[in-house]
Amino acid sequence: MKQILYKLFEHQYLGRDEAQIILQNIAQGKYTDAQVASLITVFLMRSISVEELCGFRDALLEMRMPVDLSEYRPIDIVGTGGDGKNTFNISTAACFVVAGAGFPVAKHGNYGATSISGASNVMEQQGVKFTTDNDKLKRSIETCNMAYLHAPLFNPALKAVAPIRKALGVRTFFNMLGPLVNPALPTYQLLGVYSLPLLRLYNYTFQETNTRFAVVHSLDGYDEISLTTEFKVATSEHEKIYTPESLGFERCSEKALEGGATIKDATQVFIDVLKNKATPAQTNTVIINAAFAIRTICPNKEIEECIAISRESLESGKAYSTLSKFIELNS
Repeated sequence: MKQILYKLFEHQYLGRDEAQIILQNIAQGKYTDAQVASLITVFLMRSISVEELCGFRDALLEMRMPVDLSEYRPIDIVGTGGDGKNTFNISTAACFVVAGAGFPVAKHGNYGATSISGASNVMEQQGVKFTTDNDKLKRSIETCNMAYLHAPLFNPALKAVAPIRKALGVRTFFNMLGPLVNPALPTYQLLGVYSLPLLRLYNYTFQETNTRFAVVHSLDGYDEISLTTEFKVATSEHEKIYTPESLGFERCSEKALEGGATIKDATQVFIDVLKNKATPAQTNTVIINAAFAIRTICPNKEIEECIAISRESLESGKAYSTLSKFIELNS
């Protein structure tokens, strides 16, 4: 590791194979916590390359515990985290709206590393028990269009670095990797990122996969569509900037999207949204993210139709019914 760190300190880049081996060694405990923290710090001080990101991704996917949900052609909706905004769990709520609309979802999530509440925190708060049992995951997605994959159970490297990430408390390249290593290899993905350079990086990286994707970024730094300002959506076909007003939404304040001071606070907002009892800002933000997820699955639908489908899932109670069934099946 010493030679690797010297190489990185001299502003050199890792090759894809080299990056793959390094992450395999991390998972096998071959480096000290201080060495891993130093490696992580390098990527806080300079951008990660497509080769490096793909190499790290290759390692995680090679070591993962595989899950076969391919017959359902699911979507994953996820943000990189690390935007420092402490929002409520927008992506996770959008997953249940999409599932309530009848589209299978395989959500890959983790505990919060740079925010108070990650997807796994909210799931656990409601009594959900995480599993790697393929039959249970299949039964869940068949029954309520939703399966949840707790990242550390499926990948030893993510589990190995969790304490270091938590101790550092800042975004790391593992924030970038999480969305790329869903062990179910979903057919579709809506990914939120916290910067335009990262949007371009993921756009290039996704080109090398079979995933049909959309990468989204709000121009004021949110790793999801926040409706606080203009936002950009990039797919394999095009990139486009939207305003909230052009899609029939009012802009909201950053404060309106905060998740609170505790996991319990964030969970309550999450439940209120799915019960259709949340504020307009909270509700609309989930609807628009769910809508672009549906459009990723159904690219021939106009975004206005996808918004209507998302709103109906929420207002009809289908989204909350999906959550209730999911908790019942997975507790």
